[in-house]
Amino acid sequence: MRRGAAVVGAGAVLALAAVAVASAEGAAAPGEETATGTRVMPDFLGGGLWRVFTRLDRRTRLDVHDVSGRDRRVLWPANWRVCTQYPAAGTGLDRRTTVMIGVVRAGETCPPRVRTARR
Repeated sequence: MRRGAAVVGAGAVLALAAVAVASAEGAAAPGEETATGTRVMPDFLGGGLWRVFTRLDRRTRLDVHDVSGRDRRVLWPANWRVCTQYPAAGTGLDRRTTVMIGVVRAGETCPPRVRTARR
């Protein structure tokens, strides 16, 4: 029971840190919004997971999962690299969109089946 509580606690701390960084950055940078006011999905492929947390709006629903096939928990974003993303870069994001990010640990290569997954 204690270990599970520590994992949840660490996740909550990371979530709060990501919200703080996103809030400090303020509104979207010029060119990151469409004419209708929706945000545009950045290209995260090949970059670090921490960048995902700092570039997306804090209200964006985010699903992060390990695509290596080992089903590991993603606890510290700085140790992970992005292999897949949905929606594709340049797609408009609204409040109903769930962003799905597939990652592997830093230093590992993306699995062949997802390496070229630029939708």
